[in-house]
Amino acid sequence: MVAIGRALMAGPRFLTLDEPSLGLAPIIIEQIYQVVQRLNREFGLTVLLVEQNAQRALAIAHYGYIMERGRIVLDGSAEKLENNDDVREFYLGVSGSEQKSLREVKHYKRRKRWLS
Repeated sequence: MVAIGRALMAGPRFLTLDEPSLGLAPIIIEQIYQVVQRLNREFGLTVLLVEQNAQRALAIAHYGYIMERGRIVLDGSAEKLENNDDVREFYLGVSGSEQKSLREVKHYKRRKRWLS
């Protein structure tokens, strides 16, 4: 929060946050995401959020990019990404009604449709 406040003192129009939830307690993470969402909504601040917790990031995002090994492999509205079957399985931990075996999950890169 202090780092965000310090950055806001300069009056930016664009704010970049890299892993703001890393190593923090869930209550603090919730507060940070509420602040980020409020800054965007009420003050029109554009926020670039780099986050491993895709589910949490997509919950407040308007648009998202998925990167693999430094290159963008998929992008779109947050809603589109949340509803994409591959994104749901590989990044949000949600699969279809069937249970996946460990072998299938371990070799997921071969099944990614967006890399073929």
